[in-house]
Amino acid sequence: MGLGPRAGSGGVKNRMGQRRTPAQLRPGLWILCFGWFCSTAYAQMKIPPETVQVWANKLSVQLREVSTTYSGAHILQKKLKDVESSIKIVEIDGREQLRDYADDIERMLGSKMKSVKRLAESAEDADLYHDFNKSLQFDYYNSMLVNTIDDDGNFVELGGEFPLEENEHFNNLPVNTIQSDVQVPTNVYNKDPNILNGIYMSEALNDVFINNFQKDPTLTWQYFGSSTGFFRIYPGIKWTPDSNGVAAFDCRNRNWYIQAATSPKDIIIVVDISGSMKGLKMTIAKHTINTILDTLGENDFVNVIAYTDYVRYVEPCFKGTLVQADLDNREHFKVLVDELHVKGEGKVAKAMKESFKILNEGSLCNQAIMLITDGAMEDFKDVFEEFNWPDRRVRLFTYLIGREMTFAENTKWIACNNKGYYTHISTLADVQENVMEYLHVLSRPMVINHNHDIIWTEAYMDTVAQSLLLMTSVAMPVFSKKKETLSHGILLGVVGSDIPLQEVMKMAPRYRLGPHGYAFLITNNGYILAHPDLRPLYKDGKQLKPKPNYNSVDLSEVEWEDIDETLRTAMVKGETGALTLDVRASVDKSKRPLFLTNDYYYTTINDTPFSFGMVLTRGHGQLMFIGKVSVEEGLHDLTSPDLSIASEWTYCETDIDPHHRKYTQLQAMIRYLQGKEPDLECDEVLLRQTLFDAVLTAPLEAYWQAVMLNASGVEEGVETAFLGTRSGILRLTSLIFRLHRKFLTLADKENLFTVDHFPLWYRMAAENPPGRFLYYMPVEEQGVKDKTGTVPITRVIVIISDSIISDFTLTDSISPTPFSLTLKSCTFLWSYSSGMTKVLTMPLSMQVGRFFGAVDGSVMGYVTPSSSPLCIGNKMFRFFETMSLMWTLSLLAHKAKKSEALQPCDTEYPGFMLDFSIRETNSLIKCGRCQKMFVVQAIPESNLVLMVVQADCDCSRQYPAIPLEPKEIKYNASVKCNRMKSQKVRRRPKSCHAYHPKENAKDCGGASEISLSLALFLASLFTSLALRRWT
Repeated sequence: MGLGPRAGSGGVKNRMGQRRTPAQLRPGLWILCFGWFCSTAYAQMKIPPETVQVWANKLSVQLREVSTTYSGAHILQKKLKDVESSIKIVEIDGREQLRDYADDIERMLGSKMKSVKRLAESAEDADLYHDFNKSLQFDYYNSMLVNTIDDDGNFVELGGEFPLEENEHFNNLPVNTIQSDVQVPTNVYNKDPNILNGIYMSEALNDVFINNFQKDPTLTWQYFGSSTGFFRIYPGIKWTPDSNGVAAFDCRNRNWYIQAATSPKDIIIVVDISGSMKGLKMTIAKHTINTILDTLGENDFVNVIAYTDYVRYVEPCFKGTLVQADLDNREHFKVLVDELHVKGEGKVAKAMKESFKILNEGSLCNQAIMLITDGAMEDFKDVFEEFNWPDRRVRLFTYLIGREMTFAENTKWIACNNKGYYTHISTLADVQENVMEYLHVLSRPMVINHNHDIIWTEAYMDTVAQSLLLMTSVAMPVFSKKKETLSHGILLGVVGSDIPLQEVMKMAPRYRLGPHGYAFLITNNGYILAHPDLRPLYKDGKQLKPKPNYNSVDLSEVEWEDIDETLRTAMVKGETGALTLDVRASVDKSKRPLFLTNDYYYTTINDTPFSFGMVLTRGHGQLMFIGKVSVEEGLHDLTSPDLSIASEWTYCETDIDPHHRKYTQLQAMIRYLQGKEPDLECDEVLLRQTLFDAVLTAPLEAYWQAVMLNASGVEEGVETAFLGTRSGILRLTSLIFRLHRKFLTLADKENLFTVDHFPLWYRMAAENPPGRFLYYMPVEEQGVKDKTGTVPITRVIVIISDSIISDFTLTDSISPTPFSLTLKSCTFLWSYSSGMTKVLTMPLSMQVGRFFGAVDGSVMGYVTPSSSPLCIGNKMFRFFETMSLMWTLSLLAHKAKKSEALQPCDTEYPGFMLDFSIRETNSLIKCGRCQKMFVVQAIPESNLVLMVVQADCDCSRQYPAIPLEPKEIKYNASVKCNRMKSQKVRRRPKSCHAYHPKENAKDCGGASEISLSLALFLASLFTSLALRRWT
């Protein structure tokens, strides 16, 4: 329809013709406005659209002159014309590129698996030839105690001198690369005979650790986690206790240990909440449930049932089903378990029957019922005959809570006759060790078979280095090969190594994917390991912390345009293929929407549960151009003082040889090209591109210097000239003496080339028509004035070619001359197509950088389809289109009864897109006793629009502001329940070890294994107190 005002407004009719459909809308940017109040007021005045058009044309000419002068775009265009004949345009073959990346990742991960296999073989051989010595006396390096001096100036026992040096490869932590050391949890006696024998035996791993690191210098932490609780780590470190001086870390609770020690499992936790469980018993029972939940991972399924004289699901939404034991569900169960209260009489038979019925619908791998009670009055033989015998497919683990032993025999009988294990837990200190017993039982078939399954974990934060780097671990179980204990299936522990996911993704270099392209990695459960839209951290004051659900974010939550989950399903199933999707992407903290067409390519990474995906965007993402220059010429220009390269990219691999780690990427590249470091492994294609770009852009250095030295000087308000290329080159020249902002500094990640993304200005310019300047206001700088009193408002960007973008910055000191006019009572708004506002007058200076709808909802409502940014109407012209980002995870404080917990939520982000086919419009807005007139005129050859608005008519009461703020999506209880229990496509691990005929099922617990000994408890207490004194 036409672009005129609303019916009856009496405004000037527009002359722009028909609008395009939404599919034809082109992406715009943020609104940037210039304006000021003139003096005298005249009511109901009219603003001549023809006059505004003249102003817009004059402004366009002046802007282009200033932009051309300081960007140097014409210099680059001339240089490109001169070398055009030597440039080769290369179209990227997505499928071939995918294979190359996947092969590189596969080789990298394969080398880590070989290292872990060597550790497992050495550990098993060491145990085979070690005879247990109950009276063994052995001093070892305890990582908590090393280098600790007592009051007499002597090293404490187990804490001898242990040389440590900071090592960049290990996050600059002080480490010992020639020796491993041992961490023992505070609640484990560090001189227990089992501990001493295990540590003595595992000393054999030292040489293997060192040899592995020499063969593969990219290895990080290597370790052996013992089933007795100690943790041997290489390189050796000084372990930092918590604030209470306690080493709470127990390797047996870590996901890599649990996954390697057992096959996937379905678990039903059945807890007695009858009246007899009151007080300490209920506290112990809840702690036992939480400890069991902590032993589960994303390949496991679980439910929790409470019983009195009736069966009660702690989460009614999960009635009759199993849910994935991911972090979200485990934490959800913990909150609900904490709210359990005792009452009534305990009747376990109904709960047992319900549990068997649920498990009957589960997998065919390990299945178990964990019964937590203070006693069973009968043995329930009839229940087992009906549901579990003779196959005994479901194991029963029983946990007798409290000091009473009256019904201990029945409780033990239930476990022993169902291939389970019985434990007696009388104190909170008993819980950890007794819960871990069930893992040893489930591992028996695998141990007897000697099935060394290699496992890979989901993403997690590096605990050892206490960093916020995302890691994955590769791990492998270690078994006893002694014939006399074969039927017992003794698990000695688990060996493993950590791999930073950032290093894995470096195998898919950014420069080949283009400004909007990216690579990503997911698990067999669809959870993200690496993705540029994965935001695992949140700010708590000034401190960054991991979100509670950071490692259970599903691919569908970031690739939300994949509505039917076609991409997700194919990748989870391990398929290889391609898919094209039209997507609404967002940049700049989700403030700026872009419409893109993405080609997705995906495949599996062999011998891992991972799938790799890659995205190329139609247009800039599909083409690369490569030019030829001599190394000598390129090196000359590469060493220019105004030039830097993407420090996070891998031009040359400096991590393989420790000697090379001292070099920056630019230093390594130069030394390689000079022939000084021929052993460096460098990306030859990227180096050729970088050399060519350095030569091609070299004239800009001299040009910008000439501009600075010009007799007329640099126009006031022009601050910085810079350009970026697809090879990661950044040329930067300050046109004034001193800058007072972080733009393009190391802290300004959003505007630099990083391992995750191209700079914001580069990505925005990539969608700008070639040769046209683009202006935008950085969101992070909105409303922030520096010490000089200026406010940075725009960056001028012009695409010179598919891979070079020239740019410079302005401040509000530039005052365009066409505005020295005589019209009265009006506000002139120079605005552009993505919503940021700039007002030059002092009364409105705080509006700088704000979304225009938040400043003037009346005008914004008239130039958008609806006053609400969440829908598209048909009464107004489609000046802006909206976008909502669904399924983006953020964090809100969820108030529980006794504590605050951070919960994920779905958030909707509105966005507006300028229709460039519409060049002008105007209207009158009725606001009670007055009318506000406005004229909107596109500024030619830019992404700006000029808005001239009558300033003496306040419409804020009739037309509220239109904010550009995200909104949480609220769901009713029914929708919440359906979403919680919905089961997405998963791919459970192929191997399953649930049964072996030689298993000794008679080893099912008993009096001798009821709880921790008093001596051990006292020793742990003594150790804890001693550690507090020493630290």
